[in-house]
Amino acid sequence: MLVLFETAAGYAIFKVLDEQKLQQVDSLWKEFETPEKANKIVKLKHFEKFQDTTEALAAATALVEGKMGKTLKKVLKKVVAKEAHEQLAITDAKLGGVIKDKLNLSCVHSPAVAELMRGIRTQMEGLITGLPPREISAMSLGLAHSLSRYKLKFSPDKVDTMIVQAISLLDDLDKELNNYIMRCREWYGWHFPELGKVITDNMAYCKTIRKIGARTNVATTDLSEVLPEEVEAEVRLAAEISMGTEVSEEDISNIIHLCDQVIEISEYRTQLYDYLKNRMMAIAPNLTVMVGELVGARLISHAGSLLNLAKHPASTVQILGAEKALFRALKTRRDTPKYGLIYHASMVGQTTAKNKGKISRMLAAKTSLAIRYDALGENTTTEMAIENRAKLEVRLRHLEEKGIRRISGSGKALARADKYQHKSDVKLYDPSGDSTLPTVAKKRKIEEVEEAEEEDKPVEVKAKKAKKEMPTEEAEETETHKKKKKKKKKQEEEEAEMEEEEAVAGPAEVTTEKKKKKKEKKVEPEEEEVIPTEETTEKKKKKKKKVKEEEGQ
Repeated sequence: MLVLFETAAGYAIFKVLDEQKLQQVDSLWKEFETPEKANKIVKLKHFEKFQDTTEALAAATALVEGKMGKTLKKVLKKVVAKEAHEQLAITDAKLGGVIKDKLNLSCVHSPAVAELMRGIRTQMEGLITGLPPREISAMSLGLAHSLSRYKLKFSPDKVDTMIVQAISLLDDLDKELNNYIMRCREWYGWHFPELGKVITDNMAYCKTIRKIGARTNVATTDLSEVLPEEVEAEVRLAAEISMGTEVSEEDISNIIHLCDQVIEISEYRTQLYDYLKNRMMAIAPNLTVMVGELVGARLISHAGSLLNLAKHPASTVQILGAEKALFRALKTRRDTPKYGLIYHASMVGQTTAKNKGKISRMLAAKTSLAIRYDALGENTTTEMAIENRAKLEVRLRHLEEKGIRRISGSGKALARADKYQHKSDVKLYDPSGDSTLPTVAKKRKIEEVEEAEEEDKPVEVKAKKAKKEMPTEEAEETETHKKKKKKKKKQEEEEAEMEEEEAVAGPAEVTTEKKKKKKEKKVEPEEEEVIPTEETTEKKKKKKKKVKEEEGQ
């Protein structure tokens, strides 16, 4: 039996001298306790050394992927093919299948072979002659580094771990700066409390303290480099009437030292931000264009790496950072959050509260495309991100102007938006419910009487008209139609006034009196309108009598 053993220096092929001992798997390790015992079990037959690291890397990557490299194929053809009747012991079963297919050699992979390989590895320095131990360790270390770089597809410009560290440090610096500035304001506030109200900017506050020191030095120091003229005048005025306590020079020196620390940290923070900006543009330019440097870096940091972030769908990118709220909403069966870290993007921030959910969803969809393009694409152009951002801005403008276009059809027709009418929730008190008088019954009776009178009138008129001539009948009919229309209009107007007064009026008695007066007014015009018809008929009769008398004379 032959054994194929891979090392960082090259391929080694051993000949098994005593195959019977391989059957005792549990006690096989005892045969490799010393190099002398190991030489009794196996013997080196051939060693093929790698020429350089690139060849070693190519051979190692081929073995990792379960393929047969050129060097291995050459060795097997030179050594093993001559003794084709013997079996070849290997560590990887997948590689054994490839060797069997291509070279028609029988390969063996079993627990005994694995134990044998472990024994050979422990006594490798004694079994393989011509290789010093230091050289083997150096070659194995170099191959390990090369292999890890190949696995990661190493490129110094594409290391996103630097972004993760930079954004974490930036957040830590912000927290420390806030703590330091708060402590500085509180500490110096005992000596000069009015200065904190006059100077709101933290950096200007620290620089002013470092410049003036004690409060008494304000009159003699020039603050034109740090503060504008108006603020400088206010500081001088406040120093003269300050209510602060006196402090020693040692206290002032410690406060100034703290101010120096604040200024140094803030300067380092600006430098770190510029570094992060450049790294983001190098590693994820499209993501930076879509959401900005800080938000993009926080998304990468939250996902762990750019590649992990590229594996997330758009819906996950949208709520990344709001996991706590998401699981709380699912637990309590309420609405899930609409946005996470993406909320801090400039595009979401400039929208109204009503459209923030829609814009964050659309931005997440385009951002996920940009992330995949950055992580897996070969080009580093930002054309795609610029185009998608322009589309989102157009969409945002449509939403803000309430010009939401229809998705189906030609897309030219605007969606109908009903006019908003504000309905007040304030309810007025209806006093008519307090009255015990039957106001509704009286109203109904009066309406019934009026309807009966209206029905009777046209019948009387028709009876009188039958005696008259044809032209007079047509004229009277037109007059009666006009009168009816006038009556109906008046009745409708009066009823509307009645309803308004009922809703507004206070006590029920006042309303009933007003109703009675209006009813009397209604009855009077009806009587006045009937009288002229009777007068016209009497006049006509008199005229006829006069005509007859004249004819008789």
